[in-house]
Amino acid sequence: MLDLKIVNGKIIDVENRKIIEGDLGIKDGAIIHMGHVTEQSRKVIDAEGHYVSPGFIDIHMHEEDFTLTKKQEYDISATMLNMGVTTCVAGNCGNNRQSIEMLSEFIEEKGNPVNYMSYIGHNYLRNQVGSTDIYKRSTAKQIKKMQSITAEAIDFGAVGVSYGLEYCPGIDLEEAIEITEHIIGRNDLLLSAHYRKDAVNALDSINEMAEIAKETKIPFQISHLSSCSAFGNMTEALKLIENIKLNGIDLSVDAYPYAAFSTFIGSAVFDEGCFESWNKSYDSIMLTEEPFKGVYCNREIFEKARKEYPQMLAVANVMNEDEIVEALNHPMVMIASDGIYRNHSGHPRGAGTFPRVIGHYVREKKSMEFFDAINKMTLMPAKRLKLKRKGLLKEGFDADIAIFDFARIIDKATFQDPQLRPEGIKYVILGGKIAINNGKVINNTLGRFYKRGEA
Repeated sequence: MLDLKIVNGKIIDVENRKIIEGDLGIKDGAIIHMGHVTEQSRKVIDAEGHYVSPGFIDIHMHEEDFTLTKKQEYDISATMLNMGVTTCVAGNCGNNRQSIEMLSEFIEEKGNPVNYMSYIGHNYLRNQVGSTDIYKRSTAKQIKKMQSITAEAIDFGAVGVSYGLEYCPGIDLEEAIEITEHIIGRNDLLLSAHYRKDAVNALDSINEMAEIAKETKIPFQISHLSSCSAFGNMTEALKLIENIKLNGIDLSVDAYPYAAFSTFIGSAVFDEGCFESWNKSYDSIMLTEEPFKGVYCNREIFEKARKEYPQMLAVANVMNEDEIVEALNHPMVMIASDGIYRNHSGHPRGAGTFPRVIGHYVREKKSMEFFDAINKMTLMPAKRLKLKRKGLLKEGFDADIAIFDFARIIDKATFQDPQLRPEGIKYVILGGKIAINNGKVINNTLGRFYKRGEA
């Protein structure tokens, strides 16, 4: 007998770009039958009129601090599940909110709304070895310690190493490369980076990331190109990335579907000269927490927040919408949220990215093609992460599934209320078990931590 059967669905065949009208039979966490499934099942979902998709895979998000969630009051992982995301990659932009081991132990003990994998972040490593001045290079002794911690994290099962070059200007090219000494040439790993500088400096930043990839001989993920190059040079940036890849360097890219970015107001991102680079002013920056929740800055508020509330997330409305669409449609670019929240405040991308792509850009604006969009949210990231059983609906693959109403799916989260649930996500299934049933969360502990190569 099957554990779960999905009947009458419009099953999305990502590889062949077609819809299969039929059923899925699920047992022991995997899809074992497709087509017309007659075998009896303990549970049945009638998906008539709805699209049955592989669960969305978010290759770039920022985990919550699990030391603060002992009561299982999940923050961003809950909003991920509501979007139809089933697997996420944390530890991006050089930062981990706890050790990978602690993250794994928490999820093993408590469960989690979604599956997690994680990078080990370079900026996190610097903090671990006492290299805390973000404007200075680490010492040789500190780098040697980071090499050892990096090797341990990789042995534990980290996806690879992430960099947050803009957040720590003291990291030079040599330091970035040196910390990978013990993993040079490992094509089973992945490096990722938040660029050095955006806007007019975007092309130089891309070249620097390509140089890291070239020297380490490790596949490289350029993070959130949308906030790097959507300032007037996206076309040039994409062409540069194409040429670098043609020259044999293994690059890929992700982007999110918003024309505003978000990060901590006290970070180096907002150092002197940022507004000149963006050709914007203080009033393009919205703060997200009290005493300035929803407030757009003037110089006084901006400087006060930087000094007194440096960990407050800010939203910068500084990018060009048409260049966001250009990036999302490029064949090398996959969809990722870059989702991050603090005290349930932040940017709506953490609660709206994937429904927004389908509902806004595919259905409403018709500026993306349906199968391209689904591929960029499922199979593309699965391949990049070398997930052999995820990203497709096929016999033998994990039963991580999102079922949505194409006529209704849309993001609802706003910059004022950034965690509102999207509409149109009817069911979400992790490992063959129902997490969201008819739009309501019924189990938020089905997620597990995957070490590299486990999925």
